[in-house]
Amino acid sequence: MNIDSLQIFFREAGHPSHPTMILLHGFPSSSHMFRDLIPLLADRFHVIAPDYPGFGNSSMPAVDEFNYTFENLSLVMEKLIAMLGISRYLLYVHDYGGPISFRLAIRNPQSIIGFVIQNAVINEQGLGEPFDLFKALWVNRNPTSEAAFAEFLTFDSTKKQYITGVCQPYLISPDGYSMDQFFLDRPGNRQIQLDLGYDYRTNVELYPVWQQYLRTYQPPVLVAWGKMILFSPWKVPFSSVI
Repeated sequence: MNIDSLQIFFREAGHPSHPTMILLHGFPSSSHMFRDLIPLLADRFHVIAPDYPGFGNSSMPAVDEFNYTFENLSLVMEKLIAMLGISRYLLYVHDYGGPISFRLAIRNPQSIIGFVIQNAVINEQGLGEPFDLFKALWVNRNPTSEAAFAEFLTFDSTKKQYITGVCQPYLISPDGYSMDQFFLDRPGNRQIQLDLGYDYRTNVELYPVWQQYLRTYQPPVLVAWGKMILFSPWKVPFSSVI
């Protein structure tokens, strides 16, 4: 779908008469991460799984052509949902999908039926050790802090997010992390990810607003989190998720 001159790719399944569930992917992935989940949901839900600008199969304008912020990503997602004629929906969110979804929610609280939250936080206590590199970037964005943050964009780091802590790593298909890395390795994508990493500080500033949204509207929320926080290296206590 064309949105503000961007081609936004999305996967769709299930009948529109069913409740709509929007699947919002995280870093470093795309809607591809939901490829096995979508068929399991499609008999009960109308499923929409988009790729953000700069991710997956959506347009990837250069950073001087599109301002890569979480606010702008959420605005593009909001326009996609509106153009699809969806007025009420559930949000299944992973990682970066968390801050995008809560931006949608505070602007359109009447539209949100509920949340499924996977590996996303709205509390500073939930920002584990890897966020030290984010914080260094926020304090002083320079070649040194950018180079340190860019370690997140390597194949080894991408693979680690899939297999660290997994008891039987040979059961993890390489398709996921290989596809993620394909998109990360595109010319110009490193700068996009650096800009989003730097902008993540604006999410932290909004945590109190999002917490108040949950207290005020109390939407049904299911938080999915591994016993051993398997999506390493993002290791934080379960109580810190929300």
